[in-house]
Amino acid sequence: MKRAALFFPGRGAYTKRTMKLLPEDHPWVAEADALRAGYGLPPVLEMDRARWDGEVHLRPDNASALIYLHSMIDAAQAMKEHEVVCIGGNSLGWYTALAAAGALSFADGFRLVQEISILQMRHADGGQVLYPLIDDQWRIDGKLAARVEEALAAAPGEAFASIDLGGYAVLAGTEKGVAHLLERLPPVEMGPSLYPYRLKQHGPYHTPLVEGVSRGAAHLAGLGWSAPLVTLVDGRGARFTPWSTDPEDLAAYTLGTQLTTPFRFTTSVRVALREYAPDILALPGPGNTLGGVCGQVIVAEGYRGIRSRAEFERAQEGGSAVVWSMRR
Repeated sequence: MKRAALFFPGRGAYTKRTMKLLPEDHPWVAEADALRAGYGLPPVLEMDRARWDGEVHLRPDNASALIYLHSMIDAAQAMKEHEVVCIGGNSLGWYTALAAAGALSFADGFRLVQEISILQMRHADGGQVLYPLIDDQWRIDGKLAARVEEALAAAPGEAFASIDLGGYAVLAGTEKGVAHLLERLPPVEMGPSLYPYRLKQHGPYHTPLVEGVSRGAAHLAGLGWSAPLVTLVDGRGARFTPWSTDPEDLAAYTLGTQLTTPFRFTTSVRVALREYAPDILALPGPGNTLGGVCGQVIVAEGYRGIRSRAEFERAQEGGSAVVWSMRR
């Protein structure tokens, strides 16, 4: 049995390619649909089987629920097949990590995901922009990082760092700030993608601009928080362990700091690699949004002697894969 670090994806994970994969007879699907009914929202199974509509499926209150359910079902499989030594997630994936680690029940984890997403829609002014910090061989490009810092410095109070995502910077801002970033950051072409680009239906998460979400989420401190059964690595790289976690601290971080300050996913993965030396990074679905991102962190760390994109890809194709993406 391999030792695994388990990391959950964020909001961009559910796409047209990941539809129609929810098992109809899974008890969590029925439980999620019953909870959704309490919010006056359509069943997740009905949405998963419907015709793709980006305006509907990518809406925060819908996408978040679909991703949570897919991820939790995959996580149950991963925990049967591997010894999970630590758990984390990117942005929305942090909430899934809480439930997978046993800090919240499935139902309370779902309530957290659903209610935060509804609050985010009420405070939707602004958005997120994605920009690379690496070249196509996953080498850090100092010039690109400098461009990001210059663009942020030129728009104080309007544009902010949001997520440190492997070889990419997720930036966020007001509508004015987003427009500034899209205009100020020089175009970069990587593979089929041209950067910078705005992430569809994403708000200015992990910045002071969502302090209203944090205030609105205060009542969620009343959920059934407990110490996790498996160590959680948060968006700062801090650890909540089974033997030392104060559930009130975990709730305060999740409903406060985690929402309004940058989420350092790269740091989360780095801590998992350095402190737990897992055999693999297990990445539940839907989709495979974190495969390359985790590969970039592995290369930057030189983990298991992997120091280039080519070496990472060879390891993945051979018998020594370090990243296990559970969905394609």
